[in-house]
Amino acid sequence: MAKILLEMKNITKTFPGVKALDNVNLQVEEGEIHALVGENGAGKSTLMNVLSGIYPYGTYEGDIIYDGNVCQFNDIKDSEGKGIVIIHQELALIPYMTIAENMFLGNERGAKFKINWNETSDLARKYLDIVGLPDSAQTQIKDIGVGKQQLVEIAKALSKNARLLILDEPTSSLNETDSKALLDLMLKLKKEQGLTSIIISHKLNEVSYVADKITVIRDGSTIETLTKGVDDFSEDRIIKGMVGREIADRFPKREHHVGDEVMMEVKNWNVYHPLYSDRKVVKDVSIHVKKGEVLGISGLMGAGRTELAMSVFGKSYGDNISGQLFIKGQEVHLNTVQDAIKHKLAYVTEDRKGNGLILTNPIKINTTLANLDAVSKKTVIDKDKEYSVAVDYKEKLKTKAPSVEQNVGNLSGGNQQKVLLAKWMFADPDILILDEPTRGIDVGAKYEIYCIINQLVAEGKSVIMISSELPEILGMCDRIYIMNEGRMVGELDGKEATQEKIMAKILQSSGNKEVK
Repeated sequence: MAKILLEMKNITKTFPGVKALDNVNLQVEEGEIHALVGENGAGKSTLMNVLSGIYPYGTYEGDIIYDGNVCQFNDIKDSEGKGIVIIHQELALIPYMTIAENMFLGNERGAKFKINWNETSDLARKYLDIVGLPDSAQTQIKDIGVGKQQLVEIAKALSKNARLLILDEPTSSLNETDSKALLDLMLKLKKEQGLTSIIISHKLNEVSYVADKITVIRDGSTIETLTKGVDDFSEDRIIKGMVGREIADRFPKREHHVGDEVMMEVKNWNVYHPLYSDRKVVKDVSIHVKKGEVLGISGLMGAGRTELAMSVFGKSYGDNISGQLFIKGQEVHLNTVQDAIKHKLAYVTEDRKGNGLILTNPIKINTTLANLDAVSKKTVIDKDKEYSVAVDYKEKLKTKAPSVEQNVGNLSGGNQQKVLLAKWMFADPDILILDEPTRGIDVGAKYEIYCIINQLVAEGKSVIMISSELPEILGMCDRIYIMNEGRMVGELDGKEATQEKIMAKILQSSGNKEVK
């Protein structure tokens, strides 16, 4: 029988007004990959924050037994000293520092006031080779993609002599190729280094692929632990444990009533990078969306989808933008976000924490931000009306929070996404651009957001959905554009589209050849 490396017994953690964890138990064997799954707000990240010392001993009840010893971690340094290293969903790397500098930041090599750069570089190279990253250790973080940044974080963890690696949504920002490479690396490190890992993920196909065991947490309590080769590891079985019921269909049924009226049309749109003026990121793109239509834009990471959306939305991204933009048949010039909002255009960013919400402010303030005139009189905000609007959207979108006075930063990812949607729904747009609307949220919250999208188009609004998840694009969209290397390289009717057809359009378009 394998050795139990970690046991968390009867862990209870309470925040003001909320019991986040209620007698949670977890056992992890040495050398296994153990997945932790559950809906947003179930308590997964909270449990790992207890384990890693982010929530110090004394702020929770229960015991952490690691390598046979009861541990009382007061901070993250304590847990790292025992070889427990956590990699958060938001990567903690400094863009203008090199890979080597980031890897040993706070763990410098050399004397107290003199860093040994040769040792730093040599050690960085050693761990970069282990994770399979060929880039120079002197490369700045800003010059590598998100997939490579994840590898840097893992190399950084290994440099701290990690025995137990915790990965919180490690593939949420990665495309399918990079995600597969990361999962294969976890399997390799398990086999070759004997590394034990805990992975938190909403991508259940990835969980089934990489995990030896899966522990399901629901509403702050441990529900069950499934073992590969013994229990049913299918996605449907995992979902049943997560939500407490079977979900027969991942995508809600919708009657398709796409109108003839073109709500928005973009013609011959070109956008240059805001810093590198000779680099064109959107190349002669033309698209349109009709009334009552869910239009998908698919493509690999870096294809230019977000750059297109943000440049259309009041030129909030890019330089030297050219082309024509029509809303309801009339040419418009949207030079600011305020112009876009006035023309009933909204953009729900993929970066809800960085650009979409003010995390230190409550739900009620975030909900009304994009339409303050509707809750104001002579520039003075009507607090009662603001509160009433926020409560209305909280109930309408089934946002889980004690009240609208709750700070958004204290909500789970799925509930933050609902507040962000509420913010733009309250602006009453006719055209809503959703950029990765379900990134990092669980299957139950995804279903609720899909229902909201269906409701919007049923009301005659138009939705443009940008997503890296092909099943989501195929399950929700009436029509799909495929984008690659800044160009639109194909268009498919939603009924005839398949993952194979979309990928074929992308692969055939290499070298910037447009595919009809």
